[in-house]
Amino acid sequence: MSNNKSEVNSRRNIFALGFVSFFTDMSSEMVFSLLPTFILGLPGSSLAVLGFIEGTAEALSYALRALSGVFSDRLRKRKIFVIVGYGLSNTIKPFFAIAKTPLDVLVIRISDRVGKAIRTSPRDALISESVAKKRRGAAFGLHRTLDQSGAIIGPIVASTALLALGLTVGDIFWLSLVPGSIALFIILFAVKERVLKAESEFQLFTGIKTVLQKNFLLLLIIVGIFSLGAFNFSFVLINAKEAGIADSVIPLVYAVVNIAHVAVAIPAGVFSDKIGKEKVMILGYGVFLFSVVLILVLPVDGISAFLVAVFYGAYFGIIETVQRALIPEYVPFDLKGTAYGVYYLIVGSAFFISNAVVGNLWEYFGVSIASAYSIMTSIAAITFMLIFLKTGKHHSL
Repeated sequence: MSNNKSEVNSRRNIFALGFVSFFTDMSSEMVFSLLPTFILGLPGSSLAVLGFIEGTAEALSYALRALSGVFSDRLRKRKIFVIVGYGLSNTIKPFFAIAKTPLDVLVIRISDRVGKAIRTSPRDALISESVAKKRRGAAFGLHRTLDQSGAIIGPIVASTALLALGLTVGDIFWLSLVPGSIALFIILFAVKERVLKAESEFQLFTGIKTVLQKNFLLLLIIVGIFSLGAFNFSFVLINAKEAGIADSVIPLVYAVVNIAHVAVAIPAGVFSDKIGKEKVMILGYGVFLFSVVLILVLPVDGISAFLVAVFYGAYFGIIETVQRALIPEYVPFDLKGTAYGVYYLIVGSAFFISNAVVGNLWEYFGVSIASAYSIMTSIAAITFMLIFLKTGKHHSL
């Protein structure tokens, strides 16, 4: 009876965390679907500035995820980090409405990403602790589906508000506070701690050293190589803008990215549980590679921009689901937070380089050179992952 109750509570946790992400992403994407063009409209802004803002904010976010993961392992608590992180992000985003310069945007963007940093590693550890190993891919797929469903609705709400209701961009930024508040309510009353008792006392440097054993370290190196060229969604939206799509319709391009993300998340998670997560990661890398090739070879028009958005969203749905589900399989159960933290540190460092490099290449040398850079890093990552699999280095704990 107690096992059945525990299983019900575990499922409830997965759904609760999923709906927290649903409303937070609805709030976030109301803002972020408009943010790239908003930034480019500020005095002194450019594509290089946009790349710097996105890269700096995301890199700091990923770096701080290492700390939140480590401390959640140390304290054996997850929920408090989740509450604080979501609380900061959902209250700071509306202040984009009063931003007047790229520096203002940078400060707010960094604050939002700090909130994401605080919550992400403990939340992912909490998800993995709320489900059996054989169902982790499906659990993370469900979480991504709910998360990105909110990300679909957010841009649609933003675009509708601009086109039909006559609201300003600033109005939409303030309106994002409503779904963000709902997310906080769900955390407080529906999410439960599931952290497991550690077998031994937590020690910081010993924990990191234990996590960075050979197979996990090799995996992180491959993920880092791929992330060096895996630019974020802002450049997909810039591609759409350069194709002549109106600013008021740009949020719909972002909605397409998120629809594709939702469509593949659960199938990718379930598929990875059956054939192996490493193999599905290769598929995800290949889909990203294909989306970049499309930017390079397709005519610069609206149809091409939406097609690129479809494949980019599919790549993101696969990778965001499978990579996160894979991490716990390479580390001891009581060091999941630390493992997620180290993973996000590596990805974030590479992410900063990626956005800064792609932004500058796109600004000063054109989309062809920027695309060629991402194509090379993707091919390198796929090659190394195939070697990783072939040499049998992928056996997990």
